[in-house]
Amino acid sequence: MTKPTKPFDASAAARSINSLDDIDTEIARLALLCQVRILDPGVVERVVRNDASVCGTNNPIAFEKLHNMLAMHFGVRDSAGVVHGQAIASLAEQQVIDRLRARFPTLAAEWPPAAR
Repeated sequence: MTKPTKPFDASAAARSINSLDDIDTEIARLALLCQVRILDPGVVERVVRNDASVCGTNNPIAFEKLHNMLAMHFGVRDSAGVVHGQAIASLAEQQVIDRLRARFPTLAAEWPPAAR
């Protein structure tokens, strides 16, 4: 388990949660726009590899944004794990997942995206 590099900062942890929530909301929106079943097994990895064949519609601009938002999600998640510890980062991500499942019921498959 990764140990935090600094003492726990609740306001910084809250910002990480909000950042993940904003990023993941945009991922969900873009996935719906591109008709990508983002939560199906293996789909996140294909989007990360720029495999647009997972799209149900041709929208290269939205797909590129989806690809970039997934990269941002992984970056923020990894940073939160380093700064706050993996347990706090996992808790933050689970809160985001729960809110996304409630707000985007069509994305009801497994979440979070699998690691790269």
